[in-house]
Amino acid sequence: MCPRKIDRFLGWTVRGIASVVGILVVIITGFLIIESLPILDEIGILAFLTDASWSPAQGFYNLTPMLVGTLLVVTGAVVLAAPVGILSALFCHYYAPPFLASFYRRLLELMAGFPGVIYGLWGLVVLVPLINRLHPPGTSLLAGVLMLALLIIPTIALTVDATLAEMNQVYWQGAASLGLSRWGTILGIMLPAARLGVFTGIILGIGRALGETMLVLMVCGNVPQIPDTLFAPIRTLPANIALEMAFALGNHRSSLFVTGLLLLAVSLFLALLAEAIAEEKHIY
Repeated sequence: MCPRKIDRFLGWTVRGIASVVGILVVIITGFLIIESLPILDEIGILAFLTDASWSPAQGFYNLTPMLVGTLLVVTGAVVLAAPVGILSALFCHYYAPPFLASFYRRLLELMAGFPGVIYGLWGLVVLVPLINRLHPPGTSLLAGVLMLALLIIPTIALTVDATLAEMNQVYWQGAASLGLSRWGTILGIMLPAARLGVFTGIILGIGRALGETMLVLMVCGNVPQIPDTLFAPIRTLPANIALEMAFALGNHRSSLFVTGLLLLAVSLFLALLAEAIAEEKHIY
């Protein structure tokens, strides 16, 4: 087969795979919408924000506590993980000796590959008892924030490190010729130039934290309430689905599909935001 035919074949193969992925997304979205329609037709969408509580057995379907808990735990994790991940990438790229930088990258790649349940197990047997000594019950918003931050630090660090590796060294050489210090060059030139890659890494971290189920299920306490302190237990939207889908029937089951539809919408928004950032990076 001539090279031109091979290229054409590979091109159509890639297009076919991309089409299959797109079709699967449409099918999943349609399935979630169809399964959500019964309860949306019966009680409307506002009931999921205004009902007295989350108690499907009594006809109450308020998702607000889980939504607030999800936003709080993800926001807290990102606030902690983003600076640590960015500084880890800077250390790996500009300060560590080559052998240490290589080892550190391999360690980050290994941590990024760990499933969330491994972090959750460690958090359950080590972190939760430590928090319990400070303020019972230990399973709490704080435990979720700390463990999710540990989960997404490698994702952010590796993305930022890859972005820095692609940076044109002319920036660094020009700063050196002007007599700028290493930190001054990093803070004033390299990081601003790599800002789009930094934002992409943070968005990827948010996406992973948002969809994490087993970790938060194990360390957050699974109480559907709006927390008043960091030590209060919470329940997130993914954990709510995992906990109740096995025995949910009727409107209860349909309400869990509404939860999944909400998570899918947020995930699609993050994917589109990441794509927009990538397009801006390509333009510049």
